[in-house]
Amino acid sequence: MSQKFDVVVIGAGPGGYVAAIKAAQLGLSTACIEKYTDKEGKLALGGTCLNVGCIPSKALLDSSWKFHEAQDGFAIHGINHAGVTMDVPAMVGRKANIVKGLTSGVATLFKANGVTSLQGHGKLLAGKKVEITKPDGSTEIIEAENVILAPGSRPIDIPPAPVDNNVIVDSTGALEFQSVPKRLGVIGAGVIGLELGSVWSRLGSEVTVLEALDTFLLAADTAVSKEALKTLTKQGLDIKLGARVTGSKVKGEEVVVTYTDKDGEQTIIFDKLIVAVGRRPVTTDLLAADSGVNIDERGFIHVDDHCATTVPGVFAIGDVVRGMMLAHKASEEGIMVVERIKGHKTQMNYDLIPSVIYTHPEIAWVGKNEQQLKAEGVEVNVGTFPFAASGRAMAANDTGGFVKVIADAKTDRVLGVHVIGPSAAELVQQGAIGMEFGTSAEDLGMMVFSHPTLSEALHEAALAVNGGAIHIANRKKR
Repeated sequence: MSQKFDVVVIGAGPGGYVAAIKAAQLGLSTACIEKYTDKEGKLALGGTCLNVGCIPSKALLDSSWKFHEAQDGFAIHGINHAGVTMDVPAMVGRKANIVKGLTSGVATLFKANGVTSLQGHGKLLAGKKVEITKPDGSTEIIEAENVILAPGSRPIDIPPAPVDNNVIVDSTGALEFQSVPKRLGVIGAGVIGLELGSVWSRLGSEVTVLEALDTFLLAADTAVSKEALKTLTKQGLDIKLGARVTGSKVKGEEVVVTYTDKDGEQTIIFDKLIVAVGRRPVTTDLLAADSGVNIDERGFIHVDDHCATTVPGVFAIGDVVRGMMLAHKASEEGIMVVERIKGHKTQMNYDLIPSVIYTHPEIAWVGKNEQQLKAEGVEVNVGTFPFAASGRAMAANDTGGFVKVIADAKTDRVLGVHVIGPSAAELVQQGAIGMEFGTSAEDLGMMVFSHPTLSEALHEAALAVNGGAIHIANRKKR
């Protein structure tokens, strides 16, 4: 007789493992299926985020930034030194230890909460049965009252630059370089491309980013994207917009890349090439033909506003459903689904999911940007405050960028917060909290912010919306 659970989760990434833990906490018998293994062949929970995405990339970003500061940023503080070097294998090893600690931590949380961890490939069959193909090839079928599909995503491959995991790599391979490539190419100027390009640029690579679009960071507020392009270019990233890669040829330990731009066909040679053009949902062999769950032509699973599929009792969350591919989106969807299984009316506010790019300076935003609101015909008031006028930023010698607050001109309700600068992710989250409760720019301006903090930049930007900033000259209203 097969095992039966109240909830079976396929995938132990940030959506799946959070959903499994929450389900167990709510008293539901829960199993979570995961097939990913580490280099030692052991089950590794946490999905792309913990293993080859969010966490390892941030470890390398922090290490490389510290190296950059040691080389170029300490003298102004009176710290004099010479001969700073980077041990790349040690940096990559530190990253691996952080990953191992976090993934084993998820296993500990499963045990503490009573989640049954099952290793293998999960496939949804008809009637909410799930087939598990184990590492030895044997299969087992378990039954569920509810199934949550959270298989995640993988890097997109492009024919002009096939990944060989040596000279041409995807985002996973770019985390494992054991030496600094002299000439590094990056295809794609999105979040992944800019972050990975920044890591290796700080360590000494000559980095060229080839972006097919003519617009830089299309999803960001125009003022933020312009500032980001200027700053990242100054840091050494050669960002070529309107550059569509048409082919590549590996010759020994280098690759010749061809691309077209406004001047015609171009050729450039790299020692390593990172393909970072986005990610696609993982739905290969996830669903039996008679499972009843519908997938669109791009491989995304059809769900409603509450992540329910076309089959009652079957849900899908995270990167395999509509919306942004973000770990925090997946996690909150997992919690929403489980709470709805328990009969709660939990909903998710998809309008207030923050986006962050962990370059330096950080780039982050929540809500709508100014160009979106203008296209919708919404009249707005805007307040900005530069970190160059922040005492805390000056003390830290980190004064690039600004905070921008956008409010409805009629109601003063905050519609967007956009930041490029130090701790941008944290400042945007403060804005998101206020926006969730319908804050106005005046509300933010009336709050007491501790001094000296970077948060004061958000305070001043909110004051500037209505011409009341204290530490900068206010723009005259039209």
